[in-house]
Amino acid sequence: MSTAIIVIILLVICVFSIRSYARKLSHGGGCCGEHEAAEKKVRVSDHNKDHYPYTTVLTVDGMTCGNCARRVENALNRLEGTWAEVELGDRKAVVRTKQPARDEELRRTVAEAGYTVISVQQ
Repeated sequence: MSTAIIVIILLVICVFSIRSYARKLSHGGGCCGEHEAAEKKVRVSDHNKDHYPYTTVLTVDGMTCGNCARRVENALNRLEGTWAEVELGDRKAVVRTKQPARDEELRRTVAEAGYTVISVQQ
């Protein structure tokens, strides 16, 4: 009888583990996207780097996972004439723009996404 109870408990644990893992896969995981669907990547239509003569490098604080990096990148890519690529390991966002970028606009955009710009390098 005790063996049957142990087997049932192990089965329940396995079912909940598989359910939790499947939920994490479908809804994203990590610190900032655990209870909501992962944000889709905002794609830039113009991928010719020659069309973006201005480059700004932002050091961003608060990014701890891929979802964080995608949020920052998407927020910047939504700006007109902007192409951003975020490097999570370096905590940097390389922002290419067609017009000179205003530091305050970039800082505000990142802040609205929930993160902090530590430094801006032109």
